[in-house]
Amino acid sequence: MSASDRRVREVFIELSDTLVDDFDIIEFLDRLAARCSELLGVSACGILLADHHGVLSLVAASSEQARLVELGQLQNLEGPCMDAFSTGRPVQVGDLRDARTRWPRFAATAVGAGYLSVQALPMRLRDSVLGAVNLFSRSTGELDAETVRLGQALADAATIGIVHQRALARKEVVTEQLQSALNSRILIEQAKGFLSHGLGVDVDEAFAMMRSYARAHNRRLTEVADEIVQGTLTLSRSRD
Repeated sequence: MSASDRRVREVFIELSDTLVDDFDIIEFLDRLAARCSELLGVSACGILLADHHGVLSLVAASSEQARLVELGQLQNLEGPCMDAFSTGRPVQVGDLRDARTRWPRFAATAVGAGYLSVQALPMRLRDSVLGAVNLFSRSTGELDAETVRLGQALADAATIGIVHQRALARKEVVTEQLQSALNSRILIEQAKGFLSHGLGVDVDEAFAMMRSYARAHNRRLTEVADEIVQGTLTLSRSRD
């Protein structure tokens, strides 16, 4: 087995670990975004998840630029993730400069951020579509079939984990959990802004500092973010 094969196996084992008592859906989806970027060789990854009304929200992004592009997609109601979610089918565009008629605002935003191609994969289990994964590349060209299959397998594994985890809880609890996840995302973004402003670093570095601190101290990311926003925890660049 090659090193890359072993890494793929490790990631699938990591994504299947959804039955622990302290399962945190935000951390789970953040890991999925990071692992997609790592294993698929793309520049960035964003993940949109639907709430119980079927309204998509951004729940994870591997970079600040990807986060802003995804937010623009939601604001303008156009883009590959929206199409992948509504149809349940993958969407691939090898050159976003050719997609300005299809998604004029999304294509302009993505190209302006330096992304030239995109692949959107539905998070689907049979007839149920929970959301979609966006894979951004700074080069033109479509992903090869093997990479797309691996990306869809990662999205499917994450979907099964979320559906399985949901099946263990009552509907009310699931709704509360998803809303809590979305609230946690807002809190994390606030904490990133606090750190970025206070330390004079960009938001990607601020998020990396938060995640590094949480892992080093075996803390939940949302707990660390809350303490930063409340002013009870101060991080410095030297603590990374």
